[in-house]
Amino acid sequence: MSTSQGRHAAAGPDRLRSATRTAEHARLAESPGASDAWRLWGPYLAGRQWGTVREDYSADGDAWGYFPFDQAHSRAYRWGEDGLGGICDRYGFLNFSVALWNGQDDRLKERLFGLTNPQGNHGEDVKEYWWAVDATPTHSYAEWVYRYPQRAYPYADLIAENGRRGRDQPEYELSDTGVLESDRFFDISVRYAKASPDDLCIRITATNHGPDAAELDMLPQLWFRNTWAWGGDDRRPTLRRLDPPELADGDLRAVQADHAFLGRYLLAAAASRDSGHSGDHRGVLPQVLVCDNETDSVALFGTAVNTSPYPKDGINRAVVKGETSAVNPAGTGTKAAFWYHFDSVAAGSSVTVELRLRADALPDRPFGPAFEAVFADRIGEAEEFYDEVIPSDSSDADRVIARRAFAGLLWGKQLYRYSVNDWLDGDAAQPTPPEQRRVRGSRNVGWRQLDLADVISMPDDWEYPWFASWDLAFHCVTIAHIDSAFAKDQLVLLCREWAMHPNGQLPAYEWSFGDVNPPVHAWATWQVYCIDGKSDQDFLLRVFTKLLLNFSWWVNRKDADGSNLFEGGFLGMDNIGLFDRSAPLPAGHRLEQSDATSWMAFYCLSMLQIALELARHDSAWDDTATKFLEHFLSIAQALSAFGSQNVSLWDAEDGFFYDVLVDADGSYQQLTVRSMVGLLPLLAVGLAENWVATELPDFTARIRWLQRRRPQLLNSLVTSHGPEGEHLTLSLLSADRVALVLSRALDEDEFLSPYGLRSLSAAYRKPYEVNVEGQQMSISYVPAESDSGLFGGNSNWRGPIWFPVNVLLADALRTYGNGSGSDIRLALPTGSEHRVGLVEVADALHDRLIDLFRPDGSGRRPGDPRDVGSGPLWSSHVTFSEYFNGDTGAGLGASHQTGWTALVAHLICMQPGDGPAR
Repeated sequence: MSTSQGRHAAAGPDRLRSATRTAEHARLAESPGASDAWRLWGPYLAGRQWGTVREDYSADGDAWGYFPFDQAHSRAYRWGEDGLGGICDRYGFLNFSVALWNGQDDRLKERLFGLTNPQGNHGEDVKEYWWAVDATPTHSYAEWVYRYPQRAYPYADLIAENGRRGRDQPEYELSDTGVLESDRFFDISVRYAKASPDDLCIRITATNHGPDAAELDMLPQLWFRNTWAWGGDDRRPTLRRLDPPELADGDLRAVQADHAFLGRYLLAAAASRDSGHSGDHRGVLPQVLVCDNETDSVALFGTAVNTSPYPKDGINRAVVKGETSAVNPAGTGTKAAFWYHFDSVAAGSSVTVELRLRADALPDRPFGPAFEAVFADRIGEAEEFYDEVIPSDSSDADRVIARRAFAGLLWGKQLYRYSVNDWLDGDAAQPTPPEQRRVRGSRNVGWRQLDLADVISMPDDWEYPWFASWDLAFHCVTIAHIDSAFAKDQLVLLCREWAMHPNGQLPAYEWSFGDVNPPVHAWATWQVYCIDGKSDQDFLLRVFTKLLLNFSWWVNRKDADGSNLFEGGFLGMDNIGLFDRSAPLPAGHRLEQSDATSWMAFYCLSMLQIALELARHDSAWDDTATKFLEHFLSIAQALSAFGSQNVSLWDAEDGFFYDVLVDADGSYQQLTVRSMVGLLPLLAVGLAENWVATELPDFTARIRWLQRRRPQLLNSLVTSHGPEGEHLTLSLLSADRVALVLSRALDEDEFLSPYGLRSLSAAYRKPYEVNVEGQQMSISYVPAESDSGLFGGNSNWRGPIWFPVNVLLADALRTYGNGSGSDIRLALPTGSEHRVGLVEVADALHDRLIDLFRPDGSGRRPGDPRDVGSGPLWSSHVTFSEYFNGDTGAGLGASHQTGWTALVAHLICMQPGDGPAR
């Protein structure tokens, strides 16, 4: 079980001075570790728990079918909880969120709805609108907005229409149904402000944007995760309604929550107020409803009796169906709601409810001026904090983009509990899982050591409510600008023995921990170290020593014949190839991949950079740096010369890199498809600064020896002279090859779009066809949603712009420009008279990426998804999509991917003239 307490507090005089710059910086310094006081409560409640692998105990591994959305309101979860705009404690025992009812729906709106993978015509897809508006790293302040229709939510229509549509049609979204026309929706704003680490002020405001008055019920809910039904711990927490005279203040309603580990908490609710009564609490008091967080087995599975007479769906049945007998009249249980009913909220008006969750006991006056002051103070402190983080010369538009990106990342921190060993074997008090789950080759059978109970940065809180190793690396680079301690702990976590496989492989994601993600962990580690001020060698050493194991896993498992040309599978780029690169090839065949080899060269240089830094502080690491130098040179020689069958991955005529399919008899075929795969060799570039020559004698002596004895290995080693002395540039590509590849990359008819580099050349608007092993195959440029069923049909690397690889490429070009490529000048775009250096190319790519989120004259942002509406109610919010249309920039895929797409905040926060942290 993970027990990391977070060892990465701010260190050194500069860090200590920065810790007192603002109140939020001081809180970060006070609570650097994962279990420290200010981090106890946060928006760690999942956006979706149903349909996850953790909750799937089926024989066939159909997670979507085993625990569908329609069961979520009445079936207890095993590993976590979910809700709307919710929070929970760091261990996930006690949870809070808001439920809603418009008087029309067939159920309470307690969680976000979306289509499962089989239901969607482009894979899984959420069908809701919500935005993370603001947040601070300690969650001292947080704000979230949800757009709730006033008409009946069209569950059946969304399922039926998306099921009817083919892959050649767009997804059918909520706005397409007409349910939001004439702005007939409530915006539900949920805000949290901490008076202290365990004293949370909560304000929920519903604003009617429609033309007519509308009915609304708001039900803030508090409940315990079910930890007692599985046979491992029979201790049962309790929630109890407090009634007079025990509750002395008759103008409040309250429940008391008692837990063996957390202790006692009280949640109090004040009377509602509307927009016409600002500053007081006139309105109605809520009714307190209590049931149990237990499965309704009678309704779901036809059993004779339920464990509790008031199961999980009791509150829903009481409100929506009028079944008052569904809740406990005694007011005790493990799930409670404060039911506020508003017969009519006038058009343009708002209603507000306020609550306070506090440990031990409530203050004498939990609401009123003191409550208001907490919100005013925390909002002001959030402004001060981000004024320090975001460069002062940033435009107002860019400041909004960065704030929203940071908020999305912080709201995307979710509690992730999953013991693979317990999941495979089942629980003592539950039926034994099917034997098929534990046979060799079944899902995650080889990952029994994985045992996590941590707050982890997720790619997306609905479509991807689980960590993914390469996503997480990108998240950490952006998070480091606001919370370096959390960023460092996240990178350390995946290298710990309860996450990393004993063979050194990092876990990919829960659908298959054994899949292969690109090795970007070392790069992210170095970036975070630099953003943090290059002071925490302990962090650098902890990750580096574990990555030595991971590097060995790559070398031993992904270089079949020791040729230094690697086969990696799909490497996160899903359907980019002619065929599924994750599927096994025919016996004796292998795919020597330009991208796999490039990723390994990139990995080598990232490890070399870390080794050089460690050696500067401890000479024992000097020869480790030498080891990575020689390994890089071997990979560079293999890639730039010939493959294992004497065929080059480099095509001199095209000036591009391609994959090679090698047959069992030694024959081969070059797969001449121009895609991101052929751009990735640009990534492998690094600079060794001038201090290396004087401070690292072993490394320097080895370079001199190689220069004398094996000069052919040094084709990728270039000495450049800068204003501060000699620098060494290591690169997979010579200057002429850099220019040739970039002539393709910067061609608007191929890779260069107005918003970054496409993942597949637009030259294939007319399909490219080739015969591969006797089978006719084709690939075409598809700028938007996938037309392929590979990887569930919900991902497309055949044309769209992907933010993280664009950032990596721009980073690499800046490094070239600051080193041996300082004299290279290119046409931008290709064919134009405008010639610039590589640093200027990197700057241009940065601007194109940020432009995705900058509003135009009408307020619309190019990166807005197709279905996002127009007008100020929409344009005031920024949407962060998974990837973007290769022609128009419109957002595609997961519509809340404030994970790696949040790198836009990293770009904005890079000071002018900043080079990559190398």
